[in-house]
Amino acid sequence: MSNVGNIVGGHKANLNNPNTSEESKQHSRQVLDEEFDGGNIGSNDDSNKNPNNVAGGLKATLNNPNVSDEAKQSAKERLGQQ
Repeated sequence: MSNVGNIVGGHKANLNNPNTSEESKQHSRQVLDEEFDGGNIGSNDDSNKNPNNVAGGLKATLNNPNVSDEAKQSAKERLGQQ
């Protein structure tokens, strides 16, 4: 079975691609609305994720100079909850 995130990502990319037809974009909207709750897959809940990978990603966020202060603060708070 295909990765749901990849399917949704492909349809979202199609919607933002200026080189695709309106008919193709309508199809992507229809698939996202009917099969993927408008493209909302999962939630921000980390319960099904490897906690070490989540922590690593959050730590990387703290050290990335291109990340906003708000994102860094959120990462600090989430690390404290783990």
